[in-house]
Amino acid sequence: MTRPKVLLLGQIDHLADLVTPTATNRAEFIQECRDGKLDGVVVAYRTFGSASITGNIDEEIVQALPKSLRFLAHCGAGYDQIDVHACSARDPPIRVSNVPTAVDDATADVNMFLIIGALRNFNTGMQALREGKWRGQPPPALGHDPEGKVLGILGMGGIGRNLKKKAEAFGMRVIYHNRRKLSDELAGGAEYVSFDELLARSDVLSLNLPLNKNTRHIIGKPEFAKMKDGVVIVNTARGAVMDEAALVEALDSGKVWSAGLDVFEEEPKIHPGLLRNPKVMLVPHMGTWTVETQTAMEEWAIENVRLALETGKLKSPVPEQADL
Repeated sequence: MTRPKVLLLGQIDHLADLVTPTATNRAEFIQECRDGKLDGVVVAYRTFGSASITGNIDEEIVQALPKSLRFLAHCGAGYDQIDVHACSARDPPIRVSNVPTAVDDATADVNMFLIIGALRNFNTGMQALREGKWRGQPPPALGHDPEGKVLGILGMGGIGRNLKKKAEAFGMRVIYHNRRKLSDELAGGAEYVSFDELLARSDVLSLNLPLNKNTRHIIGKPEFAKMKDGVVIVNTARGAVMDEAALVEALDSGKVWSAGLDVFEEEPKIHPGLLRNPKVMLVPHMGTWTVETQTAMEEWAIENVRLALETGKLKSPVPEQADL
């Protein structure tokens, strides 16, 4: 579908002047900041794609940004590319916002697609079909029905809760682990369990938690050892919450029967052990790859910009800055 076109007759006079950097890489962007070419900017609207120019918003970038910058509106739910601590520590601080719920439905859809595909071993047959071998020679191993399986959700935020509803429609039983137990209303009947119990009881383990210093490689070799033989792993969060090398080893040994992945540790590079395994469903980070969801994300982020300019507050500040 083609996007609608908007004709701008004249300038936007009262809300803000739009400033676009001329830099094409990180070094040029830092120099542009240091040369004062972005002085006076109050709010920055950031997309994931802008990382091709700035790289991660780390301490170096934060210190280079103009002192006038007070708000950073990130058009995404996950914000691991932004060093929020460095933003908070700067004088004056930079207040960061994200779009925390706009992505929930679309990401959970991809999550469920990967769960069904990995359980049913669809990828092996689909690959054989494209090679002109019908189901394959020999045919792939029989898959498994989702009905009656225990789905363990690690991180029952908005996406995890959305996934719970979809999984229950397929007859799955849901358990979950968070840092803190949810209210009965938010949990919706899902059983709260310890981290080790989640690992031990899950037939399918879904990773739906943010990436930070505490969650990096939260799933690795020791955790795989605690899981059921033949477990299915699905990740739509961030690649680095799981040790990919340990996952490949667990797949090769049969400990993990199959996996469905939308995110990877070193995107766009994919671990060769995942590429060669036909039982691994691979999607190139398309959790929010819909017109409707990306439109909602843009509208939400623009609302953060508008509120920052008009009220000095953000619609959805990130939790780490709740005390600012």
